Amino acid sequence: MRQLNSFQNAIFLIGALLMVAGAGMSMLAWKAAPYVFSVGALGFVSMQVLQRYEGTNFVIRRLRRIMLLSDFLFLLSAFLMIANIRNFLGVDHITYIEYVYNKWVVTLLIAAILQLYSTHRISHELEKEAKKL
Repeated sequence: MRQLNSFQNAIFLIGALLMVAGAGMSMLAWKAAPYVFSVGALGFVSMQVLQRYEGTNFVIRRLRRIMLLSDFLFLLSAFLMIANIRNFLGVDHITYIEYVYNKWVVTLLIAAILQLYSTHRISHELEKEAKKL
């Protein structure tokens, strides 16, 4: 995996902290929570996309695709958080409640589980690959 420099690593960590803070603030019904989460998600996802794998290990490539899927779900969660406070999608109230209202929690949970799994497995596979060399 390509390593991030110190500035990119700081953006990555600050983005993760902002995501956690935004999710926690939304439980307290703060109006700025979706925006804090969105900024954090953009920072986190953009730095994670920069971490590329140039090797040929199929397992790591597959896990990397799973990680990119979780990144997409983080961004979808941010979109749904913002849509949760403003019905800017132009749908009627019943459809809004059925498909948008608080659905960001589900996408965030799925993204977090996929992120934990892929991160753990990638580190394990990289250690295995390093032992072979």
